[in-house]
Amino acid sequence: MKQLLHNFESGETFIQEVPMPTVKNGHLLIKTSYSLISLGTEKMLVEFGQANLINKVRQQPDKVKTVIDKLQTDGVIPTLKAVKNKLSTPIPLGYCNVGEVISVGAGVSGFKEGDVVISNGNHAEIVCVPKNLCSKVPKNVSKKEAAFTVLSSIALQGIRLADPKIGDNVAVFGLGLIGQITVQLLKANGCNVIGIDIDNNKLEASKRWNIDTVNSSETQIVDYINSKTDGQGVDSVLITAASKSDDIISSAANICRKNGSVIVVGFVGMNLRRDEFYEKEIKLQVSCSYGPGRYDASYEDNGIDYPFHYVRWTEQRNFEAILQLLSDKNLLLEPLISEIIDLDKASKIYDNISNNQSLATLIRYTNEDIDSNKIIQVNELNEKNDDIKIGIIGAGNYTKSVILPNLKLAKANIDYISCRSGVNSTLLAKSFKINKATTDYNEILNDKTINLVIVSTRHDSHSRLLVDILKSGKHVFVEKPLAISDLQLNEIINTKKEFNKIINVGYNRRFSPHALKIKKVLSMHGTPVNIVATMNAGYIEPQDWVHDMELGGGRIIGEACHYFDLLIYLTGSKIKSVCCNFLDIDNSKDNASILIKFQNGSNGVINYFANGPKSYSKENIKVFTQQKVLTIDNFNKTTGYGFGFGKFPTLRTSQDKGQKNQFLQLISQTRAGEALIPFDEIINSADAAIKCIDSFNQKKWIDIRT
Repeated sequence: MKQLLHNFESGETFIQEVPMPTVKNGHLLIKTSYSLISLGTEKMLVEFGQANLINKVRQQPDKVKTVIDKLQTDGVIPTLKAVKNKLSTPIPLGYCNVGEVISVGAGVSGFKEGDVVISNGNHAEIVCVPKNLCSKVPKNVSKKEAAFTVLSSIALQGIRLADPKIGDNVAVFGLGLIGQITVQLLKANGCNVIGIDIDNNKLEASKRWNIDTVNSSETQIVDYINSKTDGQGVDSVLITAASKSDDIISSAANICRKNGSVIVVGFVGMNLRRDEFYEKEIKLQVSCSYGPGRYDASYEDNGIDYPFHYVRWTEQRNFEAILQLLSDKNLLLEPLISEIIDLDKASKIYDNISNNQSLATLIRYTNEDIDSNKIIQVNELNEKNDDIKIGIIGAGNYTKSVILPNLKLAKANIDYISCRSGVNSTLLAKSFKINKATTDYNEILNDKTINLVIVSTRHDSHSRLLVDILKSGKHVFVEKPLAISDLQLNEIINTKKEFNKIINVGYNRRFSPHALKIKKVLSMHGTPVNIVATMNAGYIEPQDWVHDMELGGGRIIGEACHYFDLLIYLTGSKIKSVCCNFLDIDNSKDNASILIKFQNGSNGVINYFANGPKSYSKENIKVFTQQKVLTIDNFNKTTGYGFGFGKFPTLRTSQDKGQKNQFLQLISQTRAGEALIPFDEIINSADAAIKCIDSFNQKKWIDIRT
């Protein structure tokens, strides 16, 4: 199937053939009939992509400090790679879609195959969308008008925040598409509307809705508004314009009455003059997209609705309200359509989007000859003379920036790459000369020629995928964590016993040249050691999925697990017991000090902190043994103390956390039928991370399975 994408690095907008997405639990699979180009939002994205690097920086000053901090801690090359990877990842465009349901995911009620629905799906022939971001289209509403529903809900939510009453005077700043819809909704609400813009064509188009209009570049709008409101000012202002200038927010305050409201719906400069709002006690509010539920993963992704009696209008209920207005002919949207184009020609719209004068452009999908395969041949078969043939599940940033470059260095034979959407897998297949891209990982499992599968997906899927891979008779490399619960860990152990295949976990730190150097010294003595390992992990918002114990397992299980494995490696001993304490801040579980006892008498401390600055080194390991100290600073520098002059030369490298060595060895050791890390050590470190949570809850030391 075809999908429209945009590349931030090159500024190119293009059509890409990708495999059809698979339907997920709680989602609908929809064959698209029309999608609406949102010239406001999409123009902003495309213009950012078309800007040069300096202008990109100027447009996102908040990102500059992050880049500078990373430069200070990680060095130039890793930072440049991270920035380039971020910019070079194409994004799907579009969020106003109408089409026909072709598949209903598990857990979805109220929808069936054949239903015509709207969604916030992208510009693509087939889209997979969560159920709470879909609504059924009444039979008397055309698909063309229905395609405006999501965009219209943005206008509706802004109006809900303004809460206008019948007879109120309301000004609308910006008479583009959202502005035109806002005007109609306000008129339907019984308001007196004044439309403001600098484009006479848009002003003229707005007159069809029987409103007053004024060109703010030709007329003193304060005087004009006063003449229309007996000198009182308007009751509320809705800003639907797109402009970087601060003039619009200032003008909005100047034309608003005392105790009125200004609602920001569009993208405008927000450097406020306090006196303009203070003297009139004006309420200022920024509207969030389609309404309550937006950016709430529990609502959008997990399908958990808000109680009707407490949250009357959600995203989905706003969609339904718009569709009802269309059904009752109280909202007319077809007159706003400037042009209808086929998907194959859509990219041309974006090439000159800055000068596009269309009010509304619809993309039409003929649905002829849609390739509905879940697997596509991206490159001509490149059969390497190698007995290790790889399939990859997961095509996120880590796969792109770490796994694939290092597998390339290892000259690995990669035949498949898979992800649910198909976009990332296809693009990575093109970039790294991988034969096939798919949206169904079972294609990999069912291919008898694949003997090694690499998993780099969300944490909650690791154990399930690992078990499926073992049952298919293939070796597996799974990124950390191995598991996020005792139940998952037990299932892995039992499956390993039944299907004797190699299990590897992405504990890369032990393969770093810095860890190898220290291990060599420690191996000469064989005595117990004390190790203090500190990770300045950085703050992650509480709502992020990594904190969810069901999805990410928390940051100790999800990331600190690296250190359990590293300490097992350095001490040469498995973990006997752990004792964990969390910093008591807002029930945080990402600021922890963990005490560790090893079977050989060694002691360890893992400090995992999220409350430090990004400008400080992220990782630091100190090993104390026989009146000597060995230190690793951010895997850039390893130093020894107490050895005597010149007997322990300092090791300096660009940051090297061991990924390169890890993947080089992965291929060779899989060929030899050996695991990178002994299975009992993998289980020991995974169990230690999981048991930290039990230790904190029970306020005691917890023994670890060995």
